[in-house]
Amino acid sequence: MTVFTVSPVVLDVPGRPVDLQLKVSAPTEGSGLPILLLSHGHGYSNHLSSLNGYAPLANHWAEQGFVVLQPTHLSSRSLDLPADTPGAPLFWRERAEDMSAILDRLDEIEKAVPQLRNRLDRTKIAVVGHSMGGHTASLLLGMRTEGVSLQDDRIKAGVLLGATGRGDAVTDVVKENYSFMQTTDFSTMTTPALVVAGDADASAHLTTMGPDWHADPYHLAPGPKDLLTLFGAEHGFGGVSGYDVAETTDESPERVAELLRLTTAYLRDRLDGTGDWDGIEPVAGRVESKS
Repeated sequence: MTVFTVSPVVLDVPGRPVDLQLKVSAPTEGSGLPILLLSHGHGYSNHLSSLNGYAPLANHWAEQGFVVLQPTHLSSRSLDLPADTPGAPLFWRERAEDMSAILDRLDEIEKAVPQLRNRLDRTKIAVVGHSMGGHTASLLLGMRTEGVSLQDDRIKAGVLLGATGRGDAVTDVVKENYSFMQTTDFSTMTTPALVVAGDADASAHLTTMGPDWHADPYHLAPGPKDLLTLFGAEHGFGGVSGYDVAETTDESPERVAELLRLTTAYLRDRLDGTGDWDGIEPVAGRVESKS
């Protein structure tokens, strides 16, 4: 399916230190299109962690008939905000608020991108996040941090890629610099979600628990959850944050293609019942489910 992109769409959000910029990727044809909010991680590159990253995901899902909305969160190095900006450096609360602001302003986005007008199905919304974006997605699905709820009931499902886990298994570096991660509470994350974890994703800078930490959103959250464990996958899952990027320690186009096949089936199943998720067989991984 042919797709188009429009970037940047700029939203003036009151109280935000800079405008909220996002990229829109969508198929050129079709109506009743489901919406995917895509939250980037917090890496070392200037632009992978922005609306300009995650092309392997955004392009594929647009080709599959989704409208993909990618904001540049305040944590992005591309913005180079002062270190004393409230919420810095990770802006965990503001990241989730970005996504709700986007949903609040869908009319404005349609006006800025006329090719979308009257083509969105606003009852079919999902959020996808990688790494720190997984934390953002978890908040929108009902996880609490520092006792704060940022759940958005307009979001019907989520996909968490290498997301953060329990707060009592973080490293001293995290405790000293990102203490909010110690307060993670999955007990209220009831929205359906697919948790994707790599069995080689140790993330030793974040957790003392090893790869199992990234499966915590599955094990510790109630409600319908699925866990996809990809064998041999590290934090980049073969290269989801961009094409041929140096940060990808486990580069594998085949793994990216498999992740896209599986996550697309899950999203279709959860949003409109057209996916083949039930009984799906990973090529190099396993799936667990609970209701």
